[in-house]
Amino acid sequence: MESRYDMEKDSKIYVAGHRGMVGSAIVRELQRQGYTNIITRTHAELDLTDQQAVRDFFAEERPEYVFLAAAKVGGIVANQSALADFMYENMMLEMNAIHAAWQNGCKKLEFLGSSCIYPRLAPQPMQESCLLTSALEPTNEAYALAKISGLKYCEYLNRQYGTDYISVMPTNLYGPNDNYHPRNSHVLPALIRRFHEAKMEGRPEVVCWGDGSPLREFLYVDDLANLCVFLMNNYSGDETVNAGTGKEVTIKELAEMVARTVGYEGRILWDTSKPNGTPRKLLDVSKAEGLGWRYQTELEEGIRLAYEDFIQSGIRN
Repeated sequence: MESRYDMEKDSKIYVAGHRGMVGSAIVRELQRQGYTNIITRTHAELDLTDQQAVRDFFAEERPEYVFLAAAKVGGIVANQSALADFMYENMMLEMNAIHAAWQNGCKKLEFLGSSCIYPRLAPQPMQESCLLTSALEPTNEAYALAKISGLKYCEYLNRQYGTDYISVMPTNLYGPNDNYHPRNSHVLPALIRRFHEAKMEGRPEVVCWGDGSPLREFLYVDDLANLCVFLMNNYSGDETVNAGTGKEVTIKELAEMVARTVGYEGRILWDTSKPNGTPRKLLDVSKAEGLGWRYQTELEEGIRLAYEDFIQSGIRN
C-alpha cells in the first residue's frame, strides 16, 4: 500500500536510539537526503522506559515522524543471561514511545524490529506472513516477544484508531557504530574483533563457536537506513516489511571472509561443544523489492567498511 504521508524536508523527525548502530545510520541517511529538522535525545536526557518522561517529551516536542530504533540488544550470551531485562526494557521503551506518539498526533511512526521474531523453524526464506505460526528460538525468545508486541501494537493502533504506523524487520545488521564487546556482541562484529586481536597478538589459531554450518544473512546498516527512509515515504500497512539481501552465507564462510579482510593468516578452529543457534535464518525480501527497493552493499565490501570503522573508532570495550 502506498504511503499516506510523505516527510517534508523540514518535517520534525524524532530518531529514538540515535547513538546506536541503526539510529545513527538513520540520522546519517536523513541528513544525506536533506532533512533538516531531526530531533534526538541521549539516554541520559530521556529514559524511554520512564513513562512520564516520555509523555512529557512528546507533549513538548510533538514530532511529526518517529523512527523507533531504540532497543536493548545483544548476542546469544547476553540474551540468555538477562532474559527478564531484555523483555522488560524493550517492552517498556517501545510501548511508552508508540503510545505517546499516538497521543500527541504523530503522523507516522516506524518501528524497528528484528528477524528473530520469526519462528525458529519457519519455512525458508521467511515471509512476513510466517509471524506467530510456530515456536520461537528459545535463546532470544524474551527479545522476540517484546519486538512482536511492539509490531502488533502498531498494527492494533492502525486498526483501532486509523494511525499510519509501520514496522520493518531487519536481518543481521553490521557496520559503523556496531557493538564489538567480546561477550555481548553479535556474530559478525565479534569475529572482526577476535580476528583483529589474534592478528595483533600473532596467535596461530582462532577458535569459533559451533561447527560453522548455520546459514546467516547480513545487511549493511546504511542500506537498512536507506530502506527505513524509503518505507516512511513509500509504504503504509499493518504487516511488517522484511529488510535483508535475500542472500546467505555459512558462519564458516563468514569467518573466512572476516579473516581475509582483517589480514589474519592463522588457522580457524571450531568448538562444537558450543551452541550453533538457529540452523538457518533467511528473509524473503520480495515485498521490499516489490515496493522498488534493493540493497546496495555486498558482504565483502561491507565487512571492509565495518573493519575500517572498527580501526578508526579504536573500540576496545
